[in-house]
Amino acid sequence: MAVTVETLDKLERKITLTLPADVIKNEIDSRLKRLARTVKMDGFRPGKVPLNVVAQRYGYSVHYEVMNDKVGEAFAQAANEANLRVAGQPRITEKDGAPDGQLAFDAIFEVYPEVKIGDLATAEVERLATEVSDAAIDKTLDILRKQRRTFAQRPADAPAADGDRVTVDFEGKIDGEPFQGGKAEDFQFIVGDGQMLKEFEDATRGMKSGESKTFPLAFPEDYHGKDVAGKQADFLVTVKKIEQANLPEVNEAFAKSLGIPEGTVEGLRADIKKNLEREVKFRLLARNKQAAMDALVAKSELDLPKSVVQAELDRMVEQARADLKQRGLKDADKAPIPEDMFRPQAERRVRLGLVVAELVRTNNLEAKADQIKQHVEELAASYEKPAEVVRWYYGDRRRLAEVEAIVIENNVTDFILAKAQVKDKNVSFDELMQQQ
Repeated sequence: MAVTVETLDKLERKITLTLPADVIKNEIDSRLKRLARTVKMDGFRPGKVPLNVVAQRYGYSVHYEVMNDKVGEAFAQAANEANLRVAGQPRITEKDGAPDGQLAFDAIFEVYPEVKIGDLATAEVERLATEVSDAAIDKTLDILRKQRRTFAQRPADAPAADGDRVTVDFEGKIDGEPFQGGKAEDFQFIVGDGQMLKEFEDATRGMKSGESKTFPLAFPEDYHGKDVAGKQADFLVTVKKIEQANLPEVNEAFAKSLGIPEGTVEGLRADIKKNLEREVKFRLLARNKQAAMDALVAKSELDLPKSVVQAELDRMVEQARADLKQRGLKDADKAPIPEDMFRPQAERRVRLGLVVAELVRTNNLEAKADQIKQHVEELAASYEKPAEVVRWYYGDRRRLAEVEAIVIENNVTDFILAKAQVKDKNVSFDELMQQQ
């Protein structure tokens, strides 16, 4: 049967569906009869409920199910016959004026767009590169030493300096009034570690045990405590104890404490370098992938299906609610979250997904089994028992599908970089680590 497809907008289409009324009625009667054989109702033995009683109680829901099923089947068949790639769910409404013995419905829906990808040879992509230097290894060693530092109390006349752990009492007031979270006793922090606001650290630095000081502090406009953000406070701080940090020496004992089998400093540095190189590789891959994807989107033309964008918006809003709930927010499921704040990101995700799918389809960039295996093994290599991690990935289809998606993105990135005009740029280890 020929299917007539009406174009309403760029991607919006309409199909009129017709169904024989007797087919709907016969299916409803058939389901009600099957239901009557098993339904339990007060006053009747199982299987002996009269059909008219079953129809009275369940007729509406059965009618609704049958209509959904039959109209859905008719729409799927019509879309298939017309070779349409339907995006999202159709909006189906019953139509008046159908021929005798027929039911008519209008199905309005969107189709996936034609994706046009321009000449990638004219795209410009900046590709970053980073080397793990001895300085980066030294910095990591310092972090490991700080994580294992011990503290010893300083003499009473020794002033607090960077690296010292101080124990203080403090109380802050705004316009002479205390505020929530502005008071603490026996509070500890490391001077110079950035745990406290700069004005607080600057005031404490140089104080001696037993000393008190009053100082002004301006809370930043973007401070996490909204009640005090952007306001000026006066703090009274009393230093109760000052402890000097003692860092462990980098020697064989230190290496053994970190699980280096051979227990040598050279082995420790080699292990740190290996881990840093793995981290650098993944960060570079993510950064260069982003640059490649930006170039791909810039060279592509397509219309966005509104239904697919809306589905992505709904998913992002639900994820935001789940995050709020995980943080302990009461009634997170009712929190007002305007979807427009996610719209640019949702549109980009949909656009990128459609463009990547087209590039994969036309250039055979699907993930191969050996690529997936290699990526899983690389992810597992940083764990204590890699074989168990590999089994964990392969034991769940969803987890493996996530890996497959990453591999496909990597294939697309490599394809783009091979085609585009690539400008290589070296960045320092610290610069790469600071990038979001």
